Amino acid sequence: MFTNKKILILGMARSGYEAAKVLATRNNTVILNDGGSKDKQNPDHIKELEELGVTLLFDEHPDDLLDTSFDYVIKNPGIAIDHKYVVKARELGIEVINEAEMAYRLLPNDVTLIGITGTNGKTTTTTLTYQMIKESGKRVHLAGNIGYPLCSFLDKLQSGDIIVMEVSSQQLENMIQFKPHIALMTNLSEAHLEFFKTYDYYKQVKLKLFAKQDENDIAILNINDPEIMAAAADLKANVKYFSSCQEINGAYYLDNALWYYGEKIMDRDQFLLVGNHNVENALGAMMIAKEVGVDNASIVAVLSTFKGVEHRLEFVDTIDEVRYYNDTEATNTRCTQIALSSFSDPVILLLGGYERGQNFHDLDAYISPVRTIIGIGACRDRVQQYGDEMHIPTFTFEYLKDAMTYIQTIVQPKDVVLLSPASASWDQYKQCEDRGDEFKQFVQNLKEQEDA
Repeated sequence: MFTNKKILILGMARSGYEAAKVLATRNNTVILNDGGSKDKQNPDHIKELEELGVTLLFDEHPDDLLDTSFDYVIKNPGIAIDHKYVVKARELGIEVINEAEMAYRLLPNDVTLIGITGTNGKTTTTTLTYQMIKESGKRVHLAGNIGYPLCSFLDKLQSGDIIVMEVSSQQLENMIQFKPHIALMTNLSEAHLEFFKTYDYYKQVKLKLFAKQDENDIAILNINDPEIMAAAADLKANVKYFSSCQEINGAYYLDNALWYYGEKIMDRDQFLLVGNHNVENALGAMMIAKEVGVDNASIVAVLSTFKGVEHRLEFVDTIDEVRYYNDTEATNTRCTQIALSSFSDPVILLLGGYERGQNFHDLDAYISPVRTIIGIGACRDRVQQYGDEMHIPTFTFEYLKDAMTYIQTIVQPKDVVLLSPASASWDQYKQCEDRGDEFKQFVQNLKEQEDA
């Protein structure tokens, strides 16, 4: 498989680079095309691929590049689903997959694959799962949308290894044979509609995580999410459940403790992360860990020390009794709903960024802790309008640094300063992590001034 073929890789990034390396060593003719500039790529990666014989085409997508001589198109997950090469490949009967699907087809049969998806919480759940299994002493690898392409460690796998993989909707869109032994969905709500066009199609893509599973596999679902329960009614796998609000035959939260099939695992106050959503993430991770034989001590050790995934409701610091949280990954209103539901103390909310028509009134039922809204970025005028309509004092600034400076003039002890913008960052930043890093740097500077 994937030997002596002609393959077009669409999009460089890390996944394209890793896929090209694997394919080039299997006697394939590999052409990598990226519409961006060659100058923006890692020069060491460019040199390595050229030495492996990969043909690299940058700056454009030539109309005559793709023809019937190709066997596969391997698409970067971020490439639009209606890109002209994707459309043409399907017209020509050329299979369109991605790096993760390609790597899956090359996996040895004696490894255990765990796939985790969901609209929100998948990175935290994936990280917790990986850490629990690692803590127990088992050989485990972290892969997927969390930043580690599956291709990157194909040559490192040993018999009996476990792979914990975060799987995004963009990855699932071009997965065909992908079949995890254990699959978990955290929750399901509207997201990425600019990519998938409709919510129905987005849900259809998300459910592909379970599509190839059979009765020998395990599907783990959030029983309290009606969208999941409705959409996943006909799964063929052995279905198991977790719940953050009721006792069930599975993993659940009850009497301020986390339980597994009637066995108390740990008290809630031992678990560091705030919010009911993180209880759900912990329960899901715990359930997967138990399925692969992780002991309770390892689960407790991770949950009692884990401080959160960077940029996802990440606690930054406390300064003069004010807590600062970086939730820059909250690029949709559902993420901000989750963040707001985690606090009872007064919140100064940094809201806004890239304009893509997000409806801030989605936050209405969660806005009660917010005493001040700070609008930032391209859609700050709509944030101002929202704040006015909700009768919440609202102030707007184009740039985050100016907003943070102003916040220092109004902040009070016991406040929470929360960057949870319900907006992407592309109006000012290459990626939302850059926005979070700027927020954290400002807080760090404040801390240094306090300590000086």
